[in-house]
Amino acid sequence: MTNHILSIDQGTTSSRAILFDREGAVTGLAQEEFAQHFPDSGWVEHNVDDIWGSVKRTVRQALINTNIGAEQVAAIGITNQRETTIVWDRKTGVPIHNAIVWQDRRTHEYCRELTEAGYGDMIQRKTGLLIDPYFSATKLRWLLENVEGARARAEKGELAFGTVDSYLIWKLTSGERHVTDATNASRTCLFNIVEQCWDTELLELFGIPENMLPSVLDSSDDFGTTDPQLFGAAMPIRGVAGDQQAALVGQACFTPGMSKSTYGTGCFMIMNTGENMELSKNRLLTTVGYRLNGKPTFAMEGSIFVAGATVQWLRDGLKLFSDASETEPLARAAKAEHGVYMVPAFTGLGAPHWDPQARGAILGLTRGTGITDIVAAGLQSVCYQTRDLQECMLRDVTINCANLRVDGGMVSNNWVMQFLSDMLGVKVDRPRVLETTALGVAYLAGLHIGWYESLEQISELWHCERTFSPQMDEEQRERLYAGWLEAVERVKSDGAH
Repeated sequence: MTNHILSIDQGTTSSRAILFDREGAVTGLAQEEFAQHFPDSGWVEHNVDDIWGSVKRTVRQALINTNIGAEQVAAIGITNQRETTIVWDRKTGVPIHNAIVWQDRRTHEYCRELTEAGYGDMIQRKTGLLIDPYFSATKLRWLLENVEGARARAEKGELAFGTVDSYLIWKLTSGERHVTDATNASRTCLFNIVEQCWDTELLELFGIPENMLPSVLDSSDDFGTTDPQLFGAAMPIRGVAGDQQAALVGQACFTPGMSKSTYGTGCFMIMNTGENMELSKNRLLTTVGYRLNGKPTFAMEGSIFVAGATVQWLRDGLKLFSDASETEPLARAAKAEHGVYMVPAFTGLGAPHWDPQARGAILGLTRGTGITDIVAAGLQSVCYQTRDLQECMLRDVTINCANLRVDGGMVSNNWVMQFLSDMLGVKVDRPRVLETTALGVAYLAGLHIGWYESLEQISELWHCERTFSPQMDEEQRERLYAGWLEAVERVKSDGAH
């Protein structure tokens, strides 16, 4: 009996393999962290072999942990860190360079030139995105310009480009399939989300040979079959989505106006906007939420580069505690209005500021400031940044959102979730299954193999574990938020004020 769907969740700091049953319950899990590389200021890379090796090992371990064979897996779903850019040799599969990670800011000078040359409107109109080092196009151009011989090899058709999903599918199928899905394609800054195809004008602008690019499929589709020698039996790959869009599906946000916010390494708030592609006037992103049967559903997204990574830095950089679980009692012990603001702009500021040269700061320190206040300020920074996104979304779309569905590692912290509800002034719903990113691609794979007949059927599988309701009075909420806005202004680079 094939009673399991296997989700490969390839994230920024770890790879995970999670098995789900038909009801969306987790039946097995394996996880492995891997190294981050910072070769220069603002540069972030991954060793591609670390990504692939960790995926192989976690898949094998998850199958061992649940005592099932690959032949008992009905389908695979893949979700991935988005925008991270890999180029490899089509014959050997060997990457020409480390993966350039979504957080990497090395192309900020080129992005500034593009902005000054007036390309911003054209790029947003076609892709829904803004000019920023975050997206794949400038990273891919950097590889072609800076890796010896890369451009010549690319023009001869010897090199393939892909986001992480695409590379994993290529490896899992032993080079049989070079494909991606519409959600990942929509994050490259090369994909026209109106026409749903790679855009020749953008390829020309960035100097990218079209022969490098993968074919773009629906999010629930036939992505090929794993090489049986890898795991003992062939497994069909039937669902793919970038991590934030996968979480939108996993949270069953299928109606326009429904929103979710994921708190992982970064924080990503996405609102389903339906069939209409609405461009943001407030520096948010328009993206493909998911694409089924050739028809895209759009979403509005705000991206914060540093959320859970703030907790990692407080733990590993400042060594204020040894485990993230300690942050909740520490924050509870902090003074209610401690006056400290941490702006975690370690890799610049994301939406709505898009300031790659901003750098982090802790402001408002006094002799009375202690560890509890700094930890609380770090956690609160995530909530303040979410409020920044909420303010922009409310200005952009007429749909109002009374509830926010949340997921990701940080949402197990009740103190943070209560402060988030207080700061946004909306109810915050935490689901029973927190593995919503992996669950989303399990649902997409399940749709393709007939486990689920419709999105409505998937909606019925979503259950709330706890709702947090606002308790803070309006005056205090606005006073605290005003202090945050002042702190952000103080860390912006000269060009962003």
